[in-house]
Amino acid sequence: MSTGGGENAFPVFAWAVGEEGSDPLVLVDGVPFRHDQFAQSGHYSHTDDDLRSIAALGVEIVRYGAPWRLTEPEPGHYDWTLWDRALAGCAEHGLEPIVDLLHFGLPDSFAGFADQRWVDSFCRYVDAFLNRYREPRWFTPVNEPGITALMSGCLGMWNDRLASGPDHARILANIVLANLEALARIRSDRGGWWIGAEAFSVPVAIGPQAEADVQALRAWTWLVWDLHFGRDPLLESARYLDPVDDALLDRIGSLAVTDRVVAGLDFYPTSVNPIGGPAPEWSVDERVAFAVDEFRRWHERYVMPFWVAETSNLSLGVNDQIPWLLSLTDGLRRLRDEGLPVRGLCWYSRGDQFDWQTNLVDPKGAVTEVGLFDAHRVARPVAATFAQLASKDF
Repeated sequence: MSTGGGENAFPVFAWAVGEEGSDPLVLVDGVPFRHDQFAQSGHYSHTDDDLRSIAALGVEIVRYGAPWRLTEPEPGHYDWTLWDRALAGCAEHGLEPIVDLLHFGLPDSFAGFADQRWVDSFCRYVDAFLNRYREPRWFTPVNEPGITALMSGCLGMWNDRLASGPDHARILANIVLANLEALARIRSDRGGWWIGAEAFSVPVAIGPQAEADVQALRAWTWLVWDLHFGRDPLLESARYLDPVDDALLDRIGSLAVTDRVVAGLDFYPTSVNPIGGPAPEWSVDERVAFAVDEFRRWHERYVMPFWVAETSNLSLGVNDQIPWLLSLTDGLRRLRDEGLPVRGLCWYSRGDQFDWQTNLVDPKGAVTEVGLFDAHRVARPVAATFAQLASKDF
């Protein structure tokens, strides 16, 4: 069931599952290393099986993105094998994809996100994708623009491995520009929707003296939304974008979107961040309660429909998967009862991931146990709970 926005509108409430396909470059013993989650999980050789297992849960929507670097192995030359296989599998199993075109990694021909030339190349890739595939109507052109910029330009962990305020600001602007340029093409070509995915930080003050720091962190992390939606940044971060060329910021402002959007607020146990002191032993319900309050604050500022585009038990044990899912679902239901436009929840991901305990910077193949299915593709108990929730009206 959809509401508003014509035939391409997103459901009133969507239950979705994602397939983890992150592929950033990290540095291992001084040598660049491509961290390919599809390769580690075996998804390349189990694409159809994995899509079938998602559909078997009664789920009709999948967040999916084949790596750009493999679709464009040489500049201007496209190999559509992975996308052909995945989209055919979606059609066969009754899944509608939310198409993810860039998931933390660039083609090898680019040194990193600071080199603005990748933006034009990405736009050509988007055009080529739209020309080849006429059916997809929901897109996440760039997955988690803010996190991509944070890890590549601020924390020095991925891709460019830069770590300064000006570098971060410029990289963030480049990524937002690419996302908005892609959306302009998608919306012009088929009236498509932006179904977003962005990390959602939940800062919690440990003591009243930390409240100012919480407000400053909130303003900084929400810059990515201000840029996409054409809002003036909050006062605490208003000068942060000074290193960015004015013409680039003007172009971003001209492309800002506020319709045909479902903002993605990606919320995990790790999203709750203590500010001003060590974290107490927060329960699952306490973490969700903090997030519910922060969702209210976010919506009060942006007044946009949103969904939880990613969630799992990340940093908690597998025994916490069901309590986490049920508590978060109850929290989202409360927000909907209050009238907030909550549009769905996506468990991320179908299967276990690898090395996220270290944010991918120590690629030892350590299993991150967050999947509805384990690394051997065996369903965990949470899969049945998810299927039961997805079978009912929200």
